[in-house]
Amino acid sequence: MAQALPKVKHLYQSYLLDSTRWDRYEPRGDDIIIGTAYKAGTNWMQNIVRHLVFLGKESMPGRHQASPWLDNRVRPIEEVMDNLQAQEHRRFIKTHLPLDGLPFHPEPKYIVVGRDARDVFMSMWNHYSNFTPEFYQSVNEPVDGRVGEPIPQCPADIGTFWYRWITQGWFEWEREGYPFWSNLGHVQSWWDFRDLPNMLFVHFADLLEDLPGEILRVAEYLDMDVSQEQVRAIANATSFASMKANAEELLPNAGFTFKGGAQTFMNKGTNGRWKNVLSPEDLSLYEDAVARILSPDCRQWLENGMLGTAKLSLRSTRL
Repeated sequence: MAQALPKVKHLYQSYLLDSTRWDRYEPRGDDIIIGTAYKAGTNWMQNIVRHLVFLGKESMPGRHQASPWLDNRVRPIEEVMDNLQAQEHRRFIKTHLPLDGLPFHPEPKYIVVGRDARDVFMSMWNHYSNFTPEFYQSVNEPVDGRVGEPIPQCPADIGTFWYRWITQGWFEWEREGYPFWSNLGHVQSWWDFRDLPNMLFVHFADLLEDLPGEILRVAEYLDMDVSQEQVRAIANATSFASMKANAEELLPNAGFTFKGGAQTFMNKGTNGRWKNVLSPEDLSLYEDAVARILSPDCRQWLENGMLGTAKLSLRSTRL
């Protein structure tokens, strides 16, 4: 029996998101759609795909120009669509929408990037606590076109942010992610359709552990022929150290959004920092959220990645 295809169930409109912008999208047969929650490796994957798409070219456009975030309501949709229509290279488009808010097409290839929610939280705290007044103004004050409440100022205490983020949703059908949008629910919405032939899941931890291997896996999925030498070159160019060193080039306008600009955006690139921050009481809230939102196999992948899950499986067989 053929697997059912994803369907749009929810309308995502907020101070930052507008899922209706995807109604303007007309797929090309070789399009690539990079779908993540937030702070899960979005820009990392965009940069990897950018290097693959422009492999062998003398120069390539910047990530922001080459790979627009279509559901971001702040940038005029006409400008975004004109840019997409004019692109002659293989297109790769970013979305932060859960799959239950994104029109699904059989032609594009989807790459879904995931990361342990506790690591996402630590990275999001760095973002949220460093938003500039200009950013707040850009998403909150143009009331015309904004749906729902403005984003609140970041609380001074990380514990307060954690409690709200892990127990409260921004949209009425969500149960975590406030004041942004769901993180756990986002991943589960994609995971439910992981067996579709045009769906590839990549984990942040696997990129950290074996970047060349993951780049090769992405290239093979996208039907791109790359040599081992080319894979090594892309891995060197897209390592966290390299991206942080070239942060101003990759994110030339980051100073508008973040205090400290691109260097704030490219913060640590590591996992596990939550272990020294979240208390046992905090982690019990995480357990509650995971139990009500994630399937057991989705949780296993989200917390460990593919490589980590394989190691756990191997370890259990030896016991």
